[in-house]
Amino acid sequence: MAIILSDGDLEELPVMRLAIEAIEGAILARSTGDLVSPPRHNVSFAEKGDLIFTIGGMLDDASIAGFRVYDTFTGPRHEQITAVWSTETAELQGLIIGTRLGEIRTGAIGGIAIRYMSSPDARTVGVIGTGQQARAQLEAAALVRELTHVRVYSRSERNRYQFALEMEERLGIPIETVDSPRCAVSEADIVICATSSLTPVIEADWLKPGVHINTVGPKMVDEHELGLDVAAVAHLIATDSPEQVKAYKMPFFLEGTPSAERLVDLAAIVSGRLAARDGPDQTTLFCSVGLAGTEVLVGARILDALKARTGGA
Repeated sequence: MAIILSDGDLEELPVMRLAIEAIEGAILARSTGDLVSPPRHNVSFAEKGDLIFTIGGMLDDASIAGFRVYDTFTGPRHEQITAVWSTETAELQGLIIGTRLGEIRTGAIGGIAIRYMSSPDARTVGVIGTGQQARAQLEAAALVRELTHVRVYSRSERNRYQFALEMEERLGIPIETVDSPRCAVSEADIVICATSSLTPVIEADWLKPGVHINTVGPKMVDEHELGLDVAAVAHLIATDSPEQVKAYKMPFFLEGTPSAERLVDLAAIVSGRLAARDGPDQTTLFCSVGLAGTEVLVGARILDALKARTGGA
């Protein structure tokens, strides 16, 4: 019988660690052609909004398939559903309902980018944004690098103090609130931009040589949280899904610029086919767009862990 989980159930497990393991395996499978990950599919309901489906799974021995669906309807709640099947037995293994799985999966993709693209000696982080994705990205970063200090900025003083209190307690890392984005990123080895801003939130001149940047927020040609100047100074620019970059309704923010020609697949870096850096002063940039199918694989890993914990088959 299929297991049905909600956000609260996920707190019983080390879900970010499980997600990072699942995502790393998924990206390696992508490099060998074993990951099914087509661009997301939008179904429009006129002015009401869309249902958005991301579908995918694994073709190797794991033999997992499924989908996630979420909405853009007007309203106070925006639930998501992830369904996981075994392609060997046709068994619906489980459903995960809520928003936490999507946050974890995106955070874990960012964590893999940090593991393979940032300097191995990276210890400090500058965070722009204090929402759930900023939390997930930082949590993942702390699992792949031995962080010693974090600075955080958002426009809301109250939000950044709440973020610092919560994440310092969760991660055991000193987190300092600052009153400008420049102060947050100027000394950081890793920069995480996780905002809803439609205009750039940092400038290239603020960044020190050798920094790695994750951008999670808007990345459309006229609406992007990261400026073209930051992309221009990056030695290497990667994304998790070049297919999704090409499938957006609006052009990707790098479209038509020299930086667009340098965009590479994160799978090439994770598989070892491409080196992220040749020297300590090289800047790297990861543009998260959402690798379809990975939420299914993260969900499958969580379901397996829960079965193992409860003694289920």
